[in-house]
Amino acid sequence: MELTRLDLPPQKKGDADNPTSAARTAIVHWTLALLAADLIAVLAGTILAYVLRFPFDIIPYTEYHPLENYYGYLATMLIATPIAIATNNLYRPRRAISWVDHVYLIFASVSVGTALAIVTSAIMWHDVSSSRLMVGMAWIFTIILVVVERAAIYHFQVALRSRGVGTERLLIVGTGESANLVIDRVRHSPGMGYRPIGFLADSAELSFAHGLPVLGTLDNIGTVIRRHQIHTVVIAMPTLSQRRLLDLVTQCSSDRVNIKVVPDLFQYMMSGVNTTDMNGLPLISVKDVALRGWNLVVKRAMDLVVSSLILVLLSPIMLLIAILVKLTSAGPVFLIQERVGLDGRPFTIIKFRTMHADAERDTGAVWARPGDPRRTWLGAFLRKYSLDELPQFINVLVGDMSLVGPRPERPYFVEQFRKTIPRYFDRHSEKAGLTGWAQVNGLRGSTSIEERTSYDLWYVENWSIWLDIKICLKTLFVVLKDPNAY
Repeated sequence: MELTRLDLPPQKKGDADNPTSAARTAIVHWTLALLAADLIAVLAGTILAYVLRFPFDIIPYTEYHPLENYYGYLATMLIATPIAIATNNLYRPRRAISWVDHVYLIFASVSVGTALAIVTSAIMWHDVSSSRLMVGMAWIFTIILVVVERAAIYHFQVALRSRGVGTERLLIVGTGESANLVIDRVRHSPGMGYRPIGFLADSAELSFAHGLPVLGTLDNIGTVIRRHQIHTVVIAMPTLSQRRLLDLVTQCSSDRVNIKVVPDLFQYMMSGVNTTDMNGLPLISVKDVALRGWNLVVKRAMDLVVSSLILVLLSPIMLLIAILVKLTSAGPVFLIQERVGLDGRPFTIIKFRTMHADAERDTGAVWARPGDPRRTWLGAFLRKYSLDELPQFINVLVGDMSLVGPRPERPYFVEQFRKTIPRYFDRHSEKAGLTGWAQVNGLRGSTSIEERTSYDLWYVENWSIWLDIKICLKTLFVVLKDPNAY
């Protein structure tokens, strides 16, 4: 990565040279582009539904409706749908995007626009005939077209950012593990459009960190922002005191930069905080058990249905993998290994064997690493796309695991982590999962155990059926491009 020189000229005061002004202009342009594309999608969805319903006569109708009958419906859709989309903050620029959430919000926005259009048409044009089937088709087509056009615009924007167009200059406060995690995410996701310029350190002793220059200390953050024309500041010092954090934010307030903070473990646990009272005594609930009672029944039912379907549908692929494992290396087809699950109880996990049969004969339990020489050539492929995990659907079916939950570790590693990481063992208050909140957020392989633990604890204390569905859907995309799958 290109290193930025330390002797850049000071930022000029004119708007033409002001990166914040240029960024605002770019945001306006992208917002207008999204609005125009949404209007075209709404128009195209309605017309496509009308053409398929009447002129093409795919489904026989009893009464032909002219297009004029739907002018009022269409006009209301063109007004109400963008407003609903804007209400769901889908015109705000986002550097990283969850398409599961995005599609859900588009579905909700178009549904609201359609409902308003139906009601408005019924009130204002009650004497005009309309087809419920045609309106239903228009609703479906509009959702599909809005999703498609937004995906196209987003990927075009990602391509531009990857080539340096529309990037934001990024300053990272801190040089520790959290800062390393931030810079690693930025480097693996150039499409987010961040150009890391350097770091700020606690002291002036460091000159470089994680391959980038240290531009100064926390005390001269304002000077560094102006000198290096910074757009975004990420404060990656979780142990920073609240007073010091407030001081840093205050120093940045006059420079019109975006400020983001990497939370510490306790802050992350507190993200789901709510207030209660005990007979009039106000209390803050730091920990609540989301998975109990009826929720446990719903989660188990989902595990049974999905694991049964997957095992049936993917059985030919699993049989093929088993044959290939047996033919390509000596040893058993499956790896049968002890892991720690619910309430710390051990259970036996099932995976396709991806390493040589005697891989840990001399070393004992060893953490997997990039380019691990213990893997077979087939094992490297299976691990890359998480195909070695498919037999774990059997663990889900029999109840040792769940589809979603904290990933289970071997007893040796659990004993190590519980001694050094606060509340690590609390992640075992729920069943281990085939996938988890930490995994879909890029925390696999040799990534920070502390970060994984914070994500696992957040999941345990904020569970919902929609969160499980969201994680399952995100997993389908993550396994195809996860750089930490080895």
